Amino acid sequence: MFNFEEGEVILIDKPLDWTSFDTVNFIRSLVNRCYGIRKLKVGHAGTLDPLATGLLILCTGKKTKQIDIYQAQVKTYTGTILLGQTTPTFDLESEPDAFFPTDGITAEQIEAARLKFIGDIKQYPPKYSAIKIKGKRAFDYARSDEEIELKARDIRIDDFKLSLDRFPELDFEVTCSKGTYIRSLANDFGKALGNGACLKSLRRTRIGDFRVEDAWPLMELKQHIIDTGDEFKEWKKTEQERLEGKK
Repeated sequence: MFNFEEGEVILIDKPLDWTSFDTVNFIRSLVNRCYGIRKLKVGHAGTLDPLATGLLILCTGKKTKQIDIYQAQVKTYTGTILLGQTTPTFDLESEPDAFFPTDGITAEQIEAARLKFIGDIKQYPPKYSAIKIKGKRAFDYARSDEEIELKARDIRIDDFKLSLDRFPELDFEVTCSKGTYIRSLANDFGKALGNGACLKSLRRTRIGDFRVEDAWPLMELKQHIIDTGDEFKEWKKTEQERLEGKK
């Protein structure tokens, strides 16, 4: 049985097409309905795009104070980079805006490009991102075709593995610091090849010592909250009666 008000750290395997905010709002609403807790504090430690799946850490109640600690942890992602095209969003959420031939790309060129992204590097976030600039999200400027100046960030990539087995799709595993945009990594990797690339798929598998294998599938968590809700309400009623009896 959860103690949401005191605080819980819940690992969720975020499904495809859900935003991180969708997931937070879904859990908050579900807890309100099943546990009778209104205005519960719920937050997540690190945004996942709608087209990404995998580990999302949710904190409730007093444990929301620990969100910054979890956000700062090293993260691991797996996924696929698609060579030969670019998109405005750096992933498949938007239509391609340019195409490039890939038949001349060699394994040696891919390895040389890969090595450029290991270690401490500068990275520009995507213009279609939730970064705030003058109180407005970057994607709001992008959608209205307003020019904005995005500043490069200091990030670190500890490991960047690539598989050429399905070329021109490159399966990858990346271990990186907080603030790394894998969409930007895919786009920048294409540029380093003198070609183009975008992110085809993404899955977060680890945050610090937390792993997606230990996470709740969202619908299983939903059912567990429903199942334990009545038990919690009965416990709370008994606890209130006990406290009133001491007065």
